[in-house]
Amino acid sequence: MLWLDRLQNRSSQIPVWPDLSLTDCAAKLNESEAGWRAYLEGLSDNVLTAPCNYTNSKGEVWENSVLDVLSHVLLHSAYHRGQIALEVRRSGQTPASTDYIHAVRQGFLL
Repeated sequence: MLWLDRLQNRSSQIPVWPDLSLTDCAAKLNESEAGWRAYLEGLSDNVLTAPCNYTNSKGEVWENSVLDVLSHVLLHSAYHRGQIALEVRRSGQTPASTDYIHAVRQGFLL
């Protein structure tokens, strides 16, 4: 939600590292999904090159294009999925498949 808030020029609705229960996480996930769907459905090609001005968690002011921010969100999520898979594996479990193509094959993505 942090990056979605930044793209929409809003103050962050949630801290960078929130302390949430599983129930709260599920609610935030649903809220985040709805917010991203609405935002992405409203995008046009000319918006992708528009600037996105924001202040990061260190108080630094930055400007990137909307496309750069969207690319970051997509690519950085792979980093975190890898971290989670590693921790699940370290605990002796088998991590879920998080490959994009697997999600498409299973009908999880439109």
